[in-house]
Amino acid sequence: MRVLAALLFFILPCVAPAQSPPRQQDEHSWSQPDKVRIRHLSLDLKVDFSRRELRGYVDIALDWQDEKARELILDTRDLQIEKVLAKSGSSGWYRATHTLDPADPIFGSKLSITLRRQHEVVRIRYRTSPSASGLQWLEPSMTAGGKHPFLFSQSQAIHARSWVPLQDTPGVRFTYSARIRTAPQLMAVMSADNDPAAMRNGNYLFRMPQPIPSYLMAIAVGDLAFAPISERAGVWAEPATLESAVAEFADTERMIEVTESLYGPYRWGRYDLLILPPSFPFGGMENPRLSFITPTVIVGDRSLTGLIAHELAHSWSGNLVTNASWKDMWLNEGFTSYVENRIVEAIYGTERAEMDQALSQRQLRDELAELEPGMQALKLPPTPGRDPDEALTAVAYDKGAWFLHFLERRFGRERFDAWLRGYFDRHAFRSITTDDFIADLREHLMPERPKAISEAELDEWLNGAGVPAFAEPTESARFAAVDAALGQWEDGVRGAGGLRTAQWSTQEWVRFLEGLPETLPPERMTELDAAFRFTGTANPEIAQRWYPLSIRSGYFEARVAIADFLKRIGRRKLILPIYSALAASPEDLGFARKVFEEARPGYHPITMASVEAILAKAEAEAGGAGIQPEPQPQ
Repeated sequence: MRVLAALLFFILPCVAPAQSPPRQQDEHSWSQPDKVRIRHLSLDLKVDFSRRELRGYVDIALDWQDEKARELILDTRDLQIEKVLAKSGSSGWYRATHTLDPADPIFGSKLSITLRRQHEVVRIRYRTSPSASGLQWLEPSMTAGGKHPFLFSQSQAIHARSWVPLQDTPGVRFTYSARIRTAPQLMAVMSADNDPAAMRNGNYLFRMPQPIPSYLMAIAVGDLAFAPISERAGVWAEPATLESAVAEFADTERMIEVTESLYGPYRWGRYDLLILPPSFPFGGMENPRLSFITPTVIVGDRSLTGLIAHELAHSWSGNLVTNASWKDMWLNEGFTSYVENRIVEAIYGTERAEMDQALSQRQLRDELAELEPGMQALKLPPTPGRDPDEALTAVAYDKGAWFLHFLERRFGRERFDAWLRGYFDRHAFRSITTDDFIADLREHLMPERPKAISEAELDEWLNGAGVPAFAEPTESARFAAVDAALGQWEDGVRGAGGLRTAQWSTQEWVRFLEGLPETLPPERMTELDAAFRFTGTANPEIAQRWYPLSIRSGYFEARVAIADFLKRIGRRKLILPIYSALAASPEDLGFARKVFEEARPGYHPITMASVEAILAKAEAEAGGAGIQPEPQPQ
């Protein structure tokens, strides 16, 4: 999953502490997997759009680890627990004693179940809350078709506990099955074995035979249709979106084949894409067998399909080999971003891959300027009491990928590819730590060239702040041409209309916009807009950069388009920079609040919380009550 970090102002120590408690321990879960572990979940849930709730039960099959243990502790958030039962073998169910602790604002409520003996299965009857953080319920007006409601989940990092009581930690893997009941005109899909030929009947059965961590459990319900891309890949989407999505993502099968040739077989059966409504808060979510995808990457030229490469790459890095806790998030996202770039290179060429690398490295440096030193290490220290979503920064993604590109250069691509393929095989369907990665590196790669990397360099990458001084940045010849064109415009050598931009890709436009000054005078903004029609663009990567520049420059002509964009799009990466730009000015803050209140019903709870934090902080600094909303232009 790609995420824009925002408002990360807390301080952590720069160097990881000694390994006590063990690094495998997850401080973000109440559960005690050293005593008992979930082996399998069986869900039976009814989807109720009128009440905005899932209700039913889950059967939890257990593997006891400690012969003295008689208590099962699970993670929950805003769940109404109605009854807890337990059984073993063919014996009947009996009522088990349970307690639900008061809610922690981040981690939810600990559910403690006391058992007479080490039972094999526990059944929990429960209901979700209408405000469950891991679910979004959309009215028909918020969908592409406008006729039927829509539900989707977002379980990462610790939101699965808001719709299923479980051990909500990536260190525990389990299989699952499910029966989902809906209105018969709606289709349900899950991160499981979705049948492309399934008929709508309101009663759907699913099975996930490979063990996964809790954050990869996913569900969606809506007016969904299917179209194939290949025998093992296809697209689920609302009918109005289906055709354009299939055309945009036609390279998916080629991506699978390329990745298999590099890193071994795809082990999950089918690989399908679910195109969600625009309110989805992220670019994509790597739910196994069914990646959830934002429609904002459907731009007509496949220039943003690196996102598909990223979510597919998670089928090896993240889904297959998983970080045991969120302090080792880079093991998921850094490896995935590296594999993504290799897929892009194989399908779209070296120039495209170089541009993507250069952009990510520049954006990493920009984000590092906003992060405290302790958050800049790949190997993060334990963060008890803090939301693990705060580890989802460019450090995990882009510094992690840069480190792996560095290893590739030092050891040579052939050696590095062989090691990485073996790494995925050796740790398949396991959850590991950075220490496990280091041990594997030392055993299987470093002996081939003992002097390729020093211990000091390895430590600097893993535990140091920032990017090591010896890291080589990626150069792009096409970006050099963009920079030259920008220089000509800034120096007055050429007008905007005279620049040779007809063949520019999205990546080149992003480079151009990111190279502009923080502000521009009105006449220069008008010139750019007249030449390139940035205002109202259908490309969200351009909008994400043009609209903040417009706000900072006082370019009022973009104001209506900004409001429309913020009301249509819920992807955090795209809208948070715009809200931040508006919040930086007392004159724009009222406008931001008014637009947010109108857009709020279509935002995911995660997005709502992020925007509210930006606006509340700005309002507090500006005096809060003294700010009056700015009238919205008509």
